[in-house]
Amino acid sequence: MELDKVAWVPFPEALSAGGIRWKLLNVAPELGSWAAIFECPAGSSFNSHHHIGPGEYYLTKGKMEVRGGSEDGGDTVVAPAYGYEATSAFHGRTYFPVDSEFYMTFLGPLQFTDAPGGQTIALVTWDSAQAAWEASQAG
Repeated sequence: MELDKVAWVPFPEALSAGGIRWKLLNVAPELGSWAAIFECPAGSSFNSHHHIGPGEYYLTKGKMEVRGGSEDGGDTVVAPAYGYEATSAFHGRTYFPVDSEFYMTFLGPLQFTDAPGGQTIALVTWDSAQAAWEASQAG
Protein backbone atom coordinates (compact mmCIF):
# COMPACT_ATOMS: atom_id res chain seq x y z
CA MET A 1 0.00 0.00 0.00
CA GLU A 2 1.40 3.38 -1.01
CA LEU A 3 0.43 5.60 1.91
CA ASP A 4 0.64 8.84 -0.09
CA LYS A 5 -2.20 7.55 -2.28
CA VAL A 6 -4.54 7.03 0.70
CA ALA A 7 -6.32 10.11 2.05
CA TRP A 8 -6.23 11.00 5.73
CA VAL A 9 -9.70 10.99 7.31
CA PRO A 10 -10.84 12.33 10.69
CA PHE A 11 -10.68 9.87 13.59
CA PRO A 12 -14.04 9.74 15.40
CA GLU A 13 -14.46 12.80 17.65
CA ALA A 14 -16.20 10.70 20.32
CA LEU A 15 -12.84 8.94 20.84
CA SER A 16 -10.39 11.80 20.44
CA ALA A 17 -9.91 15.56 20.58
CA GLY A 18 -7.98 18.07 18.54
CA GLY A 19 -8.35 16.83 14.97
CA ILE A 20 -6.59 13.46 14.88
CA ARG A 21 -6.68 11.85 11.44
CA TRP A 22 -5.98 8.24 10.45
CA LYS A 23 -5.47 5.72 7.68
CA LEU A 24 -6.56 2.12 8.20
CA LEU A 25 -3.82 -0.12 6.82
CA ASN A 26 -4.98 -3.66 7.56
CA VAL A 27 -7.53 -5.79 9.36
CA ALA A 28 -6.93 -9.46 10.16
CA PRO A 29 -10.15 -11.11 11.37
CA GLU A 30 -8.32 -14.38 12.05
CA LEU A 31 -6.14 -12.55 14.59
CA GLY A 32 -8.70 -9.99 15.74
CA SER A 33 -6.16 -7.32 14.82
CA TRP A 34 -6.08 -4.05 12.95
CA ALA A 35 -3.30 -1.66 12.01
CA ALA A 36 -3.44 2.07 11.35
CA ILE A 37 -1.32 5.17 11.08
CA PHE A 38 -2.38 8.30 12.95
CA GLU A 39 -1.63 11.98 12.34
CA CYS A 40 -1.93 13.91 15.60
CA PRO A 41 -1.76 17.72 15.56
CA ALA A 42 -0.16 19.57 18.47
CA GLY A 43 -2.61 19.62 21.38
CA SER A 44 -4.61 16.59 20.22
CA SER A 45 -5.34 13.50 22.31
CA PHE A 46 -7.04 10.14 22.44
CA ASN A 47 -9.72 9.75 25.11
CA SER A 48 -9.44 7.30 28.04
CA HIS A 49 -9.13 3.68 26.91
CA HIS A 50 -8.11 0.14 27.87
CA HIS A 51 -6.06 -2.08 25.59
CA ILE A 52 -8.04 -5.31 25.87
CA GLY A 53 -5.31 -6.98 23.85
CA PRO A 54 -1.66 -5.96 23.40
CA GLY A 55 -0.42 -3.53 20.81
CA GLU A 56 2.80 -2.25 19.30
CA TYR A 57 3.50 1.23 18.00
CA TYR A 58 6.22 3.12 16.19
CA LEU A 59 6.25 6.89 16.73
CA THR A 60 7.69 8.23 13.49
CA LYS A 61 7.40 11.94 14.27
CA GLY A 62 6.81 14.12 17.30
CA LYS A 63 6.17 13.44 20.95
CA MET A 64 3.55 11.41 22.83
CA GLU A 65 2.62 11.59 26.51
CA VAL A 66 1.16 8.29 27.72
CA ARG A 67 -0.56 7.91 31.11
CA GLY A 68 0.13 11.55 31.97
CA GLY A 69 3.66 11.66 30.60
CA SER A 70 6.88 11.18 32.57
CA GLU A 71 6.15 14.21 34.76
CA ASP A 72 2.98 12.48 36.02
CA GLY A 73 4.28 8.92 36.47
CA GLY A 74 3.61 7.78 32.89
CA ASP A 75 5.82 7.82 29.82
CA THR A 76 6.89 10.58 27.47
CA VAL A 77 8.02 9.19 24.13
CA VAL A 78 10.00 11.18 21.55
CA ALA A 79 10.33 10.05 17.92
CA PRO A 80 11.71 7.89 16.60
CA ALA A 81 10.48 5.43 19.20
CA TYR A 82 8.98 1.96 19.53
CA GLY A 83 6.52 1.00 22.25
CA TYR A 84 4.54 -1.98 23.45
CA GLU A 85 1.18 -1.76 25.19
CA ALA A 86 0.40 -4.75 27.39
CA THR A 87 -3.00 -6.40 27.65
CA SER A 88 -5.18 -4.42 30.07
CA ALA A 89 -3.03 -1.27 29.86
CA PHE A 90 -5.14 1.77 30.71
CA HIS A 91 -4.55 5.28 29.35
CA GLY A 92 -6.44 8.14 30.96
CA ARG A 93 -5.42 10.22 27.96
CA THR A 94 -2.75 9.95 25.29
CA TYR A 95 -1.62 13.50 24.51
CA PHE A 96 0.47 14.97 21.69
CA PRO A 97 2.11 18.29 22.67
CA VAL A 98 3.62 18.72 19.18
CA ASP A 99 2.61 17.57 15.69
CA SER A 100 3.10 13.81 15.75
CA GLU A 101 2.55 10.67 13.70
CA PHE A 102 2.61 7.01 14.65
CA TYR A 103 1.83 3.55 13.32
CA MET A 104 0.12 1.01 15.59
CA THR A 105 -1.01 -2.60 15.42
CA PHE A 106 -3.82 -3.52 17.82
CA LEU A 107 -4.19 -7.19 18.77
CA GLY A 108 -7.73 -7.10 20.07
CA PRO A 109 -10.11 -4.28 20.82
CA LEU A 110 -9.73 -0.92 22.48
CA GLN A 111 -12.34 -0.15 25.10
CA PHE A 112 -12.92 3.59 25.39
CA THR A 113 -14.22 4.43 28.88
CA ASP A 114 -15.02 7.46 31.00
CA ALA A 115 -12.62 6.26 33.78
CA PRO A 116 -10.62 3.18 34.80
CA GLY A 117 -13.21 0.43 35.13
CA GLY A 118 -15.89 2.96 34.16
CA GLN A 119 -18.67 3.05 31.60
CA THR A 120 -17.82 1.82 28.11
CA ILE A 121 -18.20 4.59 25.55
CA ALA A 122 -17.07 2.50 22.58
CA LEU A 123 -15.49 -0.87 21.89
CA VAL A 124 -13.25 -0.60 18.82
CA THR A 125 -12.69 -4.02 17.26
CA TRP A 126 -11.12 -4.89 13.90
CA ASP A 127 -14.58 -4.97 12.29
CA SER A 128 -15.77 -1.69 13.81
CA ALA A 129 -12.47 -0.05 12.73
CA GLN A 130 -13.07 -1.38 9.22
CA ALA A 131 -16.70 -0.18 9.24
CA ALA A 132 -15.65 3.31 10.37
CA TRP A 133 -12.99 3.42 7.67
CA GLU A 134 -15.40 2.27 4.96
CA ALA A 135 -18.00 4.83 6.08
CA SER A 136 -15.37 7.59 5.80
CA GLN A 137 -14.62 6.47 2.24
CA ALA A 138 -18.28 6.47 1.19
CA GLY A 139 -18.81 10.15 1.99
